[in-house]
Amino acid sequence: MTMTAATDGQMSAGRGARSRRVIYELMTRPRSAFGMVIIILMVGAALLAPWIMPHDPFEQSFDGLSLAGAPLPPGADFPLGTDLLGRDLASRLILGTRTSLIIGILANGIAILLGAGVGITAGYFGGWIGAVLMRFTDLMMAFPALLLAIVLAAIFQPSLLIVALVIAMVNWVQMARVIYTETRSLAERDFITVQRALGAGHLRILFKHLLPHLLSSIVVFGTLGISTTVLLEATLSFLGVGVQPPMPSWGNIIFENQTYFTTAPWLVFFPGIAILLLALAFNLVGDALRDILDPTLKGRH
Repeated sequence: MTMTAATDGQMSAGRGARSRRVIYELMTRPRSAFGMVIIILMVGAALLAPWIMPHDPFEQSFDGLSLAGAPLPPGADFPLGTDLLGRDLASRLILGTRTSLIIGILANGIAILLGAGVGITAGYFGGWIGAVLMRFTDLMMAFPALLLAIVLAAIFQPSLLIVALVIAMVNWVQMARVIYTETRSLAERDFITVQRALGAGHLRILFKHLLPHLLSSIVVFGTLGISTTVLLEATLSFLGVGVQPPMPSWGNIIFENQTYFTTAPWLVFFPGIAILLLALAFNLVGDALRDILDPTLKGRH
């Protein structure tokens, strides 16, 4: 018992030291540090939205429109201007940050669980189980992701949860393919053969010996996948089958105000910049994590 406790303590200390090293390296690389700052700012805006929004994001104010009934440009009262209904654009963008992050993290988390589960199961057991799971994965990959997402979103009543589930249903296949390939390679290694010879059960081998070797790939893929998820959510909302008004998301803000693109460009420019920054931030952090966690890429950044 004492030796086991000591070993567990050493493993926990090792994981803690590795986590601190990863965070340190992320913050010392200019590009990943920039991405981390953007992510922290947007997460902070999402968490503190009720306290930092300058106006009620749903209030249709008469003061938010010109005498001709047109949206107001950025100014003192409305820092980023107003939309076609006189609502404060800055407040709607801040609340939209929460929407985009919730869907991005939730959808990507579900996609990681599905993809990693299918990939590990198919790669470890192989045989007919692996064949069936990977042929199903190939079938899902054959469908255009955006078209499949539009069809699924049109069938179900759009909401935050439904949109997240729809995006997860079209994003898990890439994760499954990557994890399957790595699991197949690991399952043939000597240390797995030894564990089988010693009588270790499938669950012990999967969680104790295979999963730790796959965690870096899962973390990297999960980080990079959030940017794809955010972009897909924005696309679905722009097409009218994503998050439904009056709940703001960056995509449906652009959709609602696209007719004012020439006369009130700030209505499209600011949410577009928000989408671009968040996707860029997660891509920068994901690329840095791939370099840090994959020893074969050391020194190439």
